[in-house]
Amino acid sequence: MRRIGLAVCVLVALGVEAIAQSYPARPIRLVVPFGAGGGTDNLARIIEPLVSKALGQPLVIENRPGGGSTIGMDQVAKAAPDGYTLVMTDTSIAVNPSLKPLPYDTINDFAPVSLLATAPVILVAHPSMPAKTLQEFVALAKAKPGELNYASGGIGASTHLGGELLKFVAGIDVKHVPYKGTGPAMNDLIGGHVQVMFSGISSARPHMDAGTLRALAVTGGARNAATPGVPTFAEAGLPDVTASTYWGVLAPKGAPQEIVDRLNVEFAKAVRDPEVVKRIADLGYLPIGGGPSDYAANIKSEIAKWAPVVKAANIKAE
Repeated sequence: MRRIGLAVCVLVALGVEAIAQSYPARPIRLVVPFGAGGGTDNLARIIEPLVSKALGQPLVIENRPGGGSTIGMDQVAKAAPDGYTLVMTDTSIAVNPSLKPLPYDTINDFAPVSLLATAPVILVAHPSMPAKTLQEFVALAKAKPGELNYASGGIGASTHLGGELLKFVAGIDVKHVPYKGTGPAMNDLIGGHVQVMFSGISSARPHMDAGTLRALAVTGGARNAATPGVPTFAEAGLPDVTASTYWGVLAPKGAPQEIVDRLNVEFAKAVRDPEVVKRIADLGYLPIGGGPSDYAANIKSEIAKWAPVVKAANIKAE
C-alpha cells in the first residue's frame, strides 16, 4: 500500500510538472471586475501586450463590472484553478470584506500572483471654492460643519475611504456624495455641484492642467512625479491621511504553484518594463512587481487597515 501511495504521489507530481511545462497552451482570460476605462482596466491594457508576448498566448481582458468588483471576483473564485482564468483588481478586494457578506472567501479562495502597482489619491476642488490649500479647506469645513460635501466614485472605493479618513483625522464634518463611477462624480465636480473630490491622479490631471480643478493635496510618502507641484498630506500637516490604491493579479485557489510562479515572473517583468514604467508614471502609478507572498501580505494588511475605518464611519454597501 505504501508503494502504491508513493507511486500515486509521483504520478501526480509528474502530471503537475507536465502541465506547468506545457502552460499556457491556449489563451488566458484576465477578468477586470470593473468597467472599461477605469484605473484597473487602463493598467491591464498597458501591460497586456508584454504579458501576451512573453507567454506566447493572448491575454484576453474581460470586463465584468458590478457589485463593487464582487461579481467578477466571484466568477474567478469559482473558475477552474488551471491558470487560464485570472483577475486583476484594486484595493476593493481588501475593503469589500468589511462592507458586506461576500459569496467567496477573500483570503482562502484565491492564489495571489503579483502585486503590480500602487497609486495615491488626490484631493481636488472646484475653483470657485474659497479654500486654496488643504489647511484652508479644513478651516472652512470646521467653520461650516455639515455644509460642505465631497464626491467619490462609489461607496467603499479608495477615494471614498480617503475622504472618511480625512474627516476622522482632521475632525471635520463633510457630507459624502457617492456616484456610480469616477466619470459622473468628476463631471459634477467640474460643474460645481460638489466642492471637492478624492480621485485617482489619472482622472483628475487633465482637468487640473486645464484649470477647471484645483489640487489641494495628494497621499503618499513623497510628491508624485505626475503632479510635482501638489503637496502631500504630510506636508500639509495631516500625515495620517494615507489612502492609496493597490493593483494585483490573482488566480483561483489551487492553481499549481509552478504556474503561479511563471505568471508572477511575466506580470512583474511587464510592469517594470521601462516603457510601461514611463506610461504608468504619467497616470500617477508606481510599479511594484511583487511576488505572491507580497500580494498576500498586502491584502491582509489593507483589510486590517480599512476595517476600523469602515466601522467608525458606519459605511454600508449600496
